[in-house]
Amino acid sequence: MNSAIKLYGIVNCNTVKKARDWLEANQVTYDFHDFKKQGVSAELLNIWLAQFPHAKLINRAGLTWRSLDEISKISIVNNTSAVTLMQAKTSLIKRPLLEKDSKIVCLGFDEATYKELLK
Repeated sequence: MNSAIKLYGIVNCNTVKKARDWLEANQVTYDFHDFKKQGVSAELLNIWLAQFPHAKLINRAGLTWRSLDEISKISIVNNTSAVTLMQAKTSLIKRPLLEKDSKIVCLGFDEATYKELLK
């Protein structure tokens, strides 16, 4: 496959593990970016925010979101405030995030979507 595929997430996330297992089982070559170890730049977050609104990029169902104080939650009013929070707490970013040719092609893991996009 000639297209550059990158998977973003954190190693100990079960959904990320499912995505990585699927990619490996289907012999899809990809680069993995671990938010916990490598962080994420404001530039990259802004590229993603040009493709998806912050409401989609921030995982509001996870433990990290639920453990935030109300002030932090309501402080997300625009992309700038979203970037600041996502950089400070990378576990807030919806994962896994699959990027192909520098475009987000899937947020989260859905086997049918992966099959359609990567086979």
